[in-house]
Amino acid sequence: MGKLRARVLIKGRVQGVFFRAETGSQAYRLGIVGWVKNRWDGRVEAVLEGEEKAVQKMISWCYKGPPAAIIEDVEVKWEDYKGEFTSFSIRY
Repeated sequence: MGKLRARVLIKGRVQGVFFRAETGSQAYRLGIVGWVKNRWDGRVEAVLEGEEKAVQKMISWCYKGPPAAIIEDVEVKWEDYKGEFTSFSIRY
């Protein structure tokens, strides 16, 4: 198994429900690096890099999110792994 990079867009009730904070906690637990941020269009966007299995688990988590979230859609775009991150950050 190699390393993967995914850009994930999550649509639904995902802002104001601690989605970014919980994504950060989950990423830390799984050893994922990258970032997460709220978008102007109401979605949450994340770039995830890490081991294949961990990235897959993180994407699966995005379909559920934190307890107060209501997920309508998750769009995953696979990108070339770049190894540009050393940690996971919450962007504002």
